[in-house]
Amino acid sequence: MTAPLHDTAETTVADVAADIPAKAIEGRSPGRIAWMRLKRDKVALAGGVIVVFLILVAIFAPLIVSALGHPPNDFHEDKIDPLFGTPTGKWGGISGDYLFGVEPVNGRDVFSRIVYGTRISLLVAFLSAIVAVVLGTFFGIMAGYFGGWVDAAIGRVMDVLLAFPQLLFIMSLVSVMPNSLLGFSGTGVRMGVLVVVIGFFGWPYVGRIVRGQTLSLREREYVDAARSLGAGRGYILFRELLPNLVAPITVYATLMIPTNILTEAALSFLGVGVKPPTSSWGQMLFKALSFYETDPIFMLIPGLAIFVTVLAFNLFGDGVRDALDPKGSR
Repeated sequence: MTAPLHDTAETTVADVAADIPAKAIEGRSPGRIAWMRLKRDKVALAGGVIVVFLILVAIFAPLIVSALGHPPNDFHEDKIDPLFGTPTGKWGGISGDYLFGVEPVNGRDVFSRIVYGTRISLLVAFLSAIVAVVLGTFFGIMAGYFGGWVDAAIGRVMDVLLAFPQLLFIMSLVSVMPNSLLGFSGTGVRMGVLVVVIGFFGWPYVGRIVRGQTLSLREREYVDAARSLGAGRGYILFRELLPNLVAPITVYATLMIPTNILTEAALSFLGVGVKPPTSSWGQMLFKALSFYETDPIFMLIPGLAIFVTVLAFNLFGDGVRDALDPKGSR
Protein backbone atom coordinates (compact mmCIF):
# COMPACT_ATOMS: atom_id res chain seq x y z
CA MET A 1 0.00 0.00 0.00
CA THR A 2 1.50 3.37 -1.08
CA ALA A 3 1.60 6.55 1.04
CA PRO A 4 -0.82 9.35 0.27
CA LEU A 5 0.32 11.91 -2.24
CA HIS A 6 -0.28 14.90 0.06
CA ASP A 7 2.13 13.48 2.65
CA THR A 8 4.84 13.27 0.01
CA ALA A 9 4.20 16.86 -1.06
CA GLU A 10 4.37 18.15 2.50
CA THR A 11 7.62 16.30 3.11
CA THR A 12 9.13 17.74 -0.06
CA VAL A 13 8.22 21.35 0.87
CA ALA A 14 9.66 20.91 4.36
CA ASP A 15 12.88 19.48 2.96
CA VAL A 16 13.25 22.39 0.54
CA ALA A 17 12.58 24.94 3.29
CA ALA A 18 15.17 23.28 5.48
CA ASP A 19 17.78 23.55 2.74
CA ILE A 20 17.30 27.36 2.43
CA PRO A 21 19.70 29.17 4.82
CA ALA A 22 17.95 31.38 7.34
CA LYS A 23 18.70 35.08 6.88
CA ALA A 24 19.55 36.93 10.05
CA ILE A 25 17.29 39.83 10.87
CA GLU A 26 19.41 42.97 10.90
CA GLY A 27 18.39 45.65 13.38
CA ARG A 28 18.62 49.34 12.54
CA SER A 29 20.08 51.83 14.98
CA PRO A 30 18.34 55.17 15.65
CA GLY A 31 21.13 56.93 13.78
CA ARG A 32 20.62 54.77 10.70
CA ILE A 33 16.86 55.32 10.79
CA ALA A 34 17.42 59.08 11.07
CA TRP A 35 19.82 59.00 8.12
CA MET A 36 17.28 57.11 6.00
CA ARG A 37 14.66 59.76 6.79
CA LEU A 38 17.08 62.56 6.04
CA LYS A 39 18.01 61.06 2.66
CA ARG A 40 14.37 61.20 1.60
CA ASP A 41 14.25 64.95 2.32
CA LYS A 42 15.82 66.40 -0.83
CA VAL A 43 15.43 70.01 0.33
CA ALA A 44 17.28 69.30 3.57
CA LEU A 45 20.01 67.48 1.66
CA ALA A 46 20.41 70.49 -0.63
CA GLY A 47 20.77 72.71 2.42
CA GLY A 48 23.30 70.29 3.88
CA VAL A 49 25.36 70.34 0.69
CA ILE A 50 25.47 74.15 0.79
CA VAL A 51 26.45 74.05 4.48
CA VAL A 52 29.32 71.65 3.74
CA PHE A 53 30.39 73.86 0.83
CA LEU A 54 30.45 76.96 3.06
CA ILE A 55 32.47 75.14 5.71
CA LEU A 56 35.01 74.09 3.08
CA VAL A 57 35.17 77.67 1.80
CA ALA A 58 35.86 78.91 5.32
CA ILE A 59 38.58 76.30 5.91
CA PHE A 60 40.35 76.77 2.58
CA ALA A 61 39.80 80.53 2.26
CA PRO A 62 43.50 81.37 1.73
CA LEU A 63 43.84 78.79 -1.05
CA ILE A 64 40.65 79.95 -2.76
CA VAL A 65 41.67 83.61 -2.62
CA SER A 66 45.19 82.90 -3.90
CA ALA A 67 43.74 80.98 -6.85
CA LEU A 68 40.75 83.15 -7.78
CA GLY A 69 41.19 86.52 -6.12
CA HIS A 70 43.50 89.02 -4.50
CA PRO A 71 44.52 89.66 -0.87
CA PRO A 72 41.39 90.97 0.88
CA ASN A 73 43.03 94.08 2.36
CA ASP A 74 45.00 95.21 -0.70
CA PHE A 75 43.91 98.47 -2.31
CA HIS A 76 43.50 98.75 -6.07
CA GLU A 77 43.07 102.47 -6.70
CA ASP A 78 43.65 101.96 -10.41
CA LYS A 79 40.22 100.30 -10.57
CA ILE A 80 38.49 103.33 -9.01
CA ASP A 81 37.21 106.42 -10.79
CA PRO A 82 39.11 109.30 -9.09
CA LEU A 83 36.19 111.71 -9.60
CA PHE A 84 33.28 109.67 -8.20
CA GLY A 85 35.12 107.08 -6.12
CA THR A 86 33.23 104.21 -7.79
CA PRO A 87 34.73 101.27 -9.70
CA THR A 88 35.40 101.71 -13.37
CA GLY A 89 33.34 99.53 -15.66
CA LYS A 90 29.87 98.07 -15.21
CA TRP A 91 28.42 96.07 -12.33
CA GLY A 92 30.90 97.30 -9.76
CA GLY A 93 33.97 96.42 -11.79
CA ILE A 94 33.16 92.72 -12.22
CA SER A 95 35.68 91.08 -14.55
CA GLY A 96 37.70 87.93 -14.96
CA ASP A 97 40.26 89.14 -12.42
CA TYR A 98 37.65 90.47 -9.98
CA LEU A 99 34.79 87.98 -9.90
CA PHE A 100 32.54 90.12 -7.67
CA GLY A 101 34.05 93.48 -8.55
CA VAL A 102 35.90 95.87 -6.25
CA GLU A 103 34.80 98.03 -3.34
CA PRO A 104 34.23 101.77 -3.89
CA VAL A 105 36.89 104.29 -2.80
CA ASN A 106 39.63 101.76 -1.90
CA GLY A 107 39.20 99.09 -4.59
CA ARG A 108 39.50 96.01 -2.39
CA ASP A 109 38.51 92.70 -3.98
CA VAL A 110 34.88 91.92 -3.05
CA PHE A 111 35.24 88.21 -3.81
CA SER A 112 38.17 87.81 -1.40
CA ARG A 113 36.36 89.71 1.33
CA ILE A 114 33.24 87.59 0.89
CA VAL A 115 35.33 84.41 1.19
CA TYR A 116 37.10 85.60 4.33
CA GLY A 117 33.80 86.91 5.68
CA THR A 118 32.50 83.35 5.47
CA ARG A 119 35.26 82.26 7.84
CA ILE A 120 34.44 85.01 10.37
CA SER A 121 30.68 84.42 10.31
CA LEU A 122 30.87 80.63 10.64
CA LEU A 123 33.60 80.75 13.28
CA VAL A 124 31.65 83.13 15.52
CA ALA A 125 28.39 81.25 14.91
CA PHE A 126 29.81 77.78 15.64
CA LEU A 127 31.83 78.79 18.70
CA SER A 128 28.97 80.75 20.26
CA ALA A 129 26.63 77.81 19.58
CA ILE A 130 29.07 75.48 21.37
CA VAL A 131 29.15 77.82 24.38
CA ALA A 132 25.35 78.00 24.46
CA VAL A 133 24.90 74.24 24.07
CA VAL A 134 27.42 73.36 26.81
CA LEU A 135 25.97 75.83 29.32
CA GLY A 136 22.36 75.14 28.38
CA THR A 137 22.80 71.37 28.57
CA PHE A 138 24.51 71.49 31.95
CA PHE A 139 22.08 73.85 33.66
CA GLY A 140 19.04 72.40 31.91
CA ILE A 141 19.75 68.84 32.95
CA MET A 142 20.49 69.97 36.50
CA ALA A 143 17.23 71.91 36.74
CA GLY A 144 15.15 69.10 35.26
CA TYR A 145 16.65 66.28 37.32
CA PHE A 146 16.95 67.85 40.76
CA GLY A 147 13.87 70.12 40.62
CA GLY A 148 12.92 72.04 43.76
CA TRP A 149 15.00 75.08 44.64
CA VAL A 150 17.64 74.17 42.03
CA ASP A 151 15.03 74.29 39.28
CA ALA A 152 13.59 77.53 40.64
CA ALA A 153 16.98 79.26 40.89
CA ILE A 154 18.12 78.24 37.41
CA GLY A 155 14.69 79.13 36.00
CA ARG A 156 14.90 82.67 37.40
CA VAL A 157 18.38 83.12 35.94
CA MET A 158 17.02 82.03 32.56
CA ASP A 159 14.18 84.54 32.80
CA VAL A 160 16.59 87.38 33.60
CA LEU A 161 18.92 86.53 30.70
CA LEU A 162 16.02 86.19 28.25
CA ALA A 163 14.76 89.64 29.26
CA PHE A 164 18.21 91.27 29.15
CA PRO A 165 18.94 93.62 26.20
CA GLN A 166 21.69 91.62 24.54
CA LEU A 167 22.44 94.12 21.76
CA LEU A 168 22.87 97.07 24.11
CA PHE A 169 25.03 95.02 26.45
CA ILE A 170 27.40 94.01 23.63
CA MET A 171 27.66 97.59 22.36
CA SER A 172 28.49 98.93 25.80
CA LEU A 173 30.91 96.08 26.52
CA VAL A 174 32.83 96.52 23.26
CA SER A 175 33.19 100.25 23.90
CA VAL A 176 35.10 99.65 27.16
CA MET A 177 37.11 96.59 26.09
CA PRO A 178 40.88 97.09 25.82
CA ASN A 179 42.70 96.55 22.54
CA SER A 180 44.57 93.54 23.94
CA LEU A 181 43.32 90.90 26.36
CA LEU A 182 44.61 87.44 27.34
CA GLY A 183 47.11 87.40 24.51
CA PHE A 184 44.60 88.51 21.88
CA SER A 185 44.46 91.91 20.22
CA GLY A 186 42.25 93.79 17.81
CA THR A 187 39.94 91.43 15.97
CA GLY A 188 40.77 88.54 18.33
CA VAL A 189 39.40 90.48 21.29
CA ARG A 190 36.25 91.45 19.41
CA MET A 191 35.63 87.89 18.25
CA GLY A 192 36.17 86.56 21.76
CA VAL A 193 33.66 89.05 23.15
CA LEU A 194 31.11 88.14 20.46
CA VAL A 195 31.49 84.40 21.07
CA VAL A 196 31.20 84.66 24.84
CA VAL A 197 28.32 87.15 24.92
CA ILE A 198 26.24 85.55 22.14
CA GLY A 199 26.76 82.11 23.63
CA PHE A 200 26.07 83.29 27.18
CA PHE A 201 22.79 84.93 26.24
CA GLY A 202 21.81 81.97 24.04
CA TRP A 203 22.12 79.15 26.57
CA PRO A 204 18.71 79.78 28.26
CA TYR A 205 16.96 78.73 25.03
CA VAL A 206 18.84 75.42 25.06
CA GLY A 207 18.41 75.11 28.81
CA ARG A 208 14.63 75.29 28.65
CA ILE A 209 14.44 72.55 26.03
CA VAL A 210 16.86 70.30 27.94
CA ARG A 211 15.00 70.93 31.20
CA GLY A 212 11.66 69.92 29.68
CA GLN A 213 13.10 66.75 28.16
CA THR A 214 14.84 65.85 31.43
CA LEU A 215 11.60 66.20 33.40
CA SER A 216 10.12 63.52 31.14
CA LEU A 217 13.15 61.24 30.96
CA ARG A 218 13.82 61.10 34.69
CA GLU A 219 10.53 59.20 35.18
CA ARG A 220 11.42 56.46 32.68
CA GLU A 221 11.90 52.84 33.72
CA TYR A 222 15.60 52.67 32.86
CA VAL A 223 16.30 55.53 35.27
CA ASP A 224 14.43 53.69 38.04
CA ALA A 225 16.37 50.54 37.18
CA ALA A 226 19.68 52.42 37.43
CA ARG A 227 18.69 53.78 40.84
CA SER A 228 17.69 50.31 42.06
CA LEU A 229 21.12 48.99 41.06
CA GLY A 230 22.81 51.65 43.16
CA ALA A 231 23.82 54.08 40.40
CA GLY A 232 24.83 57.54 41.62
CA ARG A 233 23.47 60.86 40.41
CA GLY A 234 26.44 61.51 38.18
CA TYR A 235 26.03 58.17 36.42
CA ILE A 236 22.31 58.75 35.87
CA LEU A 237 22.82 62.29 34.62
CA PHE A 238 25.65 61.70 32.18
CA ARG A 239 25.28 58.01 31.28
CA GLU A 240 21.52 57.53 31.24
CA LEU A 241 19.90 60.94 30.60
CA LEU A 242 22.47 62.80 28.51
CA PRO A 243 22.68 60.25 25.64
CA ASN A 244 18.90 60.50 25.25
CA LEU A 245 19.15 64.28 24.99
CA VAL A 246 21.55 64.26 22.03
CA ALA A 247 18.76 64.42 19.42
CA PRO A 248 16.96 67.56 20.70
CA ILE A 249 20.27 69.26 21.47
CA THR A 250 21.54 68.56 17.95
CA VAL A 251 18.35 69.87 16.39
CA TYR A 252 18.40 73.11 18.35
CA ALA A 253 22.12 73.63 17.71
CA THR A 254 21.58 73.44 13.93
CA LEU A 255 18.79 76.00 14.23
CA MET A 256 20.84 78.26 16.54
CA ILE A 257 23.76 78.66 14.14
CA PRO A 258 21.86 80.77 11.53
CA THR A 259 20.56 83.00 14.32
CA ASN A 260 24.13 83.55 15.49
CA ILE A 261 25.20 84.38 11.92
CA LEU A 262 22.52 87.05 11.72
CA THR A 263 23.52 88.41 15.14
CA GLU A 264 27.17 88.70 14.13
CA ALA A 265 26.25 90.41 10.86
CA ALA A 266 23.97 92.86 12.68
CA LEU A 267 26.65 93.72 15.23
CA SER A 268 29.27 94.21 12.50
CA PHE A 269 26.78 96.37 10.62
CA LEU A 270 26.44 98.57 13.72
CA GLY A 271 30.22 98.80 14.12
CA VAL A 272 30.58 96.64 17.24
CA GLY A 273 31.51 93.41 15.51
CA VAL A 274 34.94 92.37 14.28
CA LYS A 275 37.43 95.18 13.98
CA PRO A 276 38.38 96.57 10.55
CA PRO A 277 40.09 95.81 8.24
CA THR A 278 38.98 92.23 9.00
CA SER A 279 36.36 91.23 6.47
CA SER A 280 32.77 90.80 7.63
CA TRP A 281 29.51 90.60 5.72
CA GLY A 282 27.87 93.08 8.09
CA GLN A 283 30.65 95.62 7.55
CA MET A 284 30.32 95.25 3.79
CA LEU A 285 26.59 95.95 4.00
CA PHE A 286 27.22 99.08 6.07
CA LYS A 287 29.77 100.43 3.58
CA ALA A 288 27.40 99.70 0.71
CA LEU A 289 24.79 102.09 2.14
CA SER A 290 26.58 105.08 0.62
CA PHE A 291 26.62 103.56 -2.88
CA TYR A 292 23.45 101.47 -3.14
CA GLU A 293 21.73 104.03 -5.38
CA THR A 294 24.54 104.16 -7.94
CA ASP A 295 25.93 100.61 -7.58
CA PRO A 296 23.49 98.28 -5.78
CA ILE A 297 25.78 95.32 -6.49
CA PHE A 298 27.81 96.18 -3.36
CA MET A 299 24.78 95.58 -1.16
CA LEU A 300 23.45 92.67 -3.20
CA ILE A 301 26.50 90.41 -2.91
CA PRO A 302 26.97 90.38 0.91
CA GLY A 303 23.18 90.37 1.35
CA LEU A 304 22.88 87.26 -0.81
CA ALA A 305 25.75 85.64 1.09
CA ILE A 306 23.91 86.11 4.39
CA PHE A 307 20.58 85.04 2.89
CA VAL A 308 21.89 81.84 1.28
CA THR A 309 23.87 80.85 4.36
CA VAL A 310 21.02 81.36 6.80
CA LEU A 311 18.53 79.65 4.47
CA ALA A 312 20.80 76.63 4.00
CA PHE A 313 21.26 76.17 7.75
CA ASN A 314 17.53 76.56 8.39
CA LEU A 315 16.59 74.01 5.72
CA PHE A 316 19.18 71.56 6.98
CA GLY A 317 18.11 72.11 10.58
CA ASP A 318 14.47 71.47 9.72
CA GLY A 319 15.45 68.26 7.97
CA VAL A 320 17.52 67.10 10.93
CA ARG A 321 14.61 67.83 13.25
CA ASP A 322 12.22 65.75 11.13
CA ALA A 323 14.78 62.93 10.82
CA LEU A 324 15.44 62.71 14.56
CA ASP A 325 11.78 62.92 15.52
CA PRO A 326 10.66 59.36 16.31
CA LYS A 327 7.04 60.34 15.71
CA GLY A 328 7.74 61.85 12.31
CA SER A 329 5.78 60.63 9.34
CA ARG A 330 8.72 60.50 6.93
